[in-house]
Amino acid sequence: MSDLSSGVRAVMPDVQGRQDVRAMPIARVGVKNLRYPLVLDVAGRAQHSVGLWDLHVGLKAEQKGAHMSRLLAWLDAFTLEGEVVDFDRLQRAMPELMALLETDSAGLSVSFPFFIRKTAPVSGQQSLLEYEGGWLARCEGGHTEVRMVATVPVKSLCPCSKEVSEDGAHNQRSHIRLEVLLGKAVPWAELVRFAEDHASCELWGLLKRSDEKWVTERAYAHPKFVEDLVRDVALALNDDPRVLAYTVDVINFESIHAHDVHARIAHDKKTTV
Repeated sequence: MSDLSSGVRAVMPDVQGRQDVRAMPIARVGVKNLRYPLVLDVAGRAQHSVGLWDLHVGLKAEQKGAHMSRLLAWLDAFTLEGEVVDFDRLQRAMPELMALLETDSAGLSVSFPFFIRKTAPVSGQQSLLEYEGGWLARCEGGHTEVRMVATVPVKSLCPCSKEVSEDGAHNQRSHIRLEVLLGKAVPWAELVRFAEDHASCELWGLLKRSDEKWVTERAYAHPKFVEDLVRDVALALNDDPRVLAYTVDVINFESIHAHDVHARIAHDKKTTV
């Protein structure tokens, strides 16, 4: 008769908790591509979304394995509470994750869609526009860094095409990706404006004919190369004290070429003399 059948509780061996003798620490070990819900604060309202999560910890040389189940248990508790996932909450939560996994370092990344309700420039028609958002967080040596990510679709018009053409100019949709290291919280709507304010024109989900005319003429009056877009956005981020460092990527999905074009500026204000 087994211990279980006789009512005696068996002690399960903790294989992962055993000591490893290979003297090889692991920088990152964890779970990837886990879909789990989260709540955001967008324009002062709670917005429910689904995130694609990566969670990882550092593993000391003497540790045989990480307790993967604790990562999922932490995430379940973190999201089950229904609280907004934001800068301040991530700052508090990362040391807790590190303590739970008994490690010296921990990190996460999550990407998700979010929506902002926008008003068309002439008709006043309201509609939602989708953006891709994300959080990157890492805690090591008692210090936590939190980065905010947004990919913003905009419209760009080619200055060269405008200059050489008698009528019109080629234009296309562009994506501006912002990754900012935060010292203080920045609302999603404000992060998006860093990109939209410096494009040839921003986008809306729904436009009437009067709005289409406005958008077309607005873009024609504000031509931008990909180099112009990335520089103008970077200058705006330089001026915001809440942003400690940033990477800006711009991709133009070219309308008259078989390729796209790309530009990047990365800057760490903390290293500026």
